[in-house]
Amino acid sequence: MKKPIIAVDMDDTICHLVKRAIYHNNLNFPTHPLRYEDMIHWDTSHLRHPESTHDVFYGRPGLFEELELYDEYVVDEMRKLNDAYDVIVVTAAEPRTVVEKWNWLQQHMPFITAEQFITCKRKNLLAFDLLIDDGAHNLIPAHEDGKKVICIPHPWNIQEREQYNFPLLSSWKEAKAYIDEVLQVVGV
Repeated sequence: MKKPIIAVDMDDTICHLVKRAIYHNNLNFPTHPLRYEDMIHWDTSHLRHPESTHDVFYGRPGLFEELELYDEYVVDEMRKLNDAYDVIVVTAAEPRTVVEKWNWLQQHMPFITAEQFITCKRKNLLAFDLLIDDGAHNLIPAHEDGKKVICIPHPWNIQEREQYNFPLLSSWKEAKAYIDEVLQVVGV
């Protein structure tokens, strides 16, 4: 029997990118401090120092290798999901960040193989049964294509969460049991 495919985003889904980028931004541009709560849209250029471009904000060498786990449960729950489902980790990446992201994944979740690691910005083009992501630009097309989605809540997706009433995963605690329910899988 074919296992359902679960596509899991990396940044701000299994690890914290924006919070770490804010940390470095605030060290480098103390006149324009940022707060996580103020990041209510994807475009935050109006909040950042003029020199803190997108490439500066997210382009610090080594940034993607120093990200913190989303929470204390994420590794165990990802392992459970990996044992029960066909898990693919799908992350948007610039060519220069792919190795850093892979290194982070292997440090924290070495049970994810190279065959399960996909870099892709247009996730809706992939075949999966469930997408777990924080980006409304990924969740909405998947939802509109009739695929199941789970949203990781952050300030930048609050409007879309309210509009689409996405199922939420605010902690990875007992995530596998929740995902079993979303997929209506019995005895997996």
